[in-house]
Amino acid sequence: MNTEKIRLLNDILRKTFIGGQVMLTTGIRAKSAEDQAEILQKVRLFNEFTKANDPYGEHDFGRFTHNGEDIMFKIDYYNKTYDRMSDDPSNPDITNRIMIIMCADEY
Repeated sequence: MNTEKIRLLNDILRKTFIGGQVMLTTGIRAKSAEDQAEILQKVRLFNEFTKANDPYGEHDFGRFTHNGEDIMFKIDYYNKTYDRMSDDPSNPDITNRIMIIMCADEY
């Protein structure tokens, strides 16, 4: 697998919300429209990837604080029918990306 290509595709999804599905958990959806907008913007701008939170260099996970609460996002890679994980996340022709944005206590 091509880690650089996976990272690029994940960054595009995270920064633009294009190239996959973006899902908000119940905890995020329960927040005010203003808080949701601020959280989405923090996801788009997130760039604090380290060896500790991104050991494979794929930019598929992030965690930050919003109004004193831990918020996380996670990108997963599924095949085109969503019945198993993708065989090659670097190939968008066979991969569906899903980014879930959640409160840390929902994980």
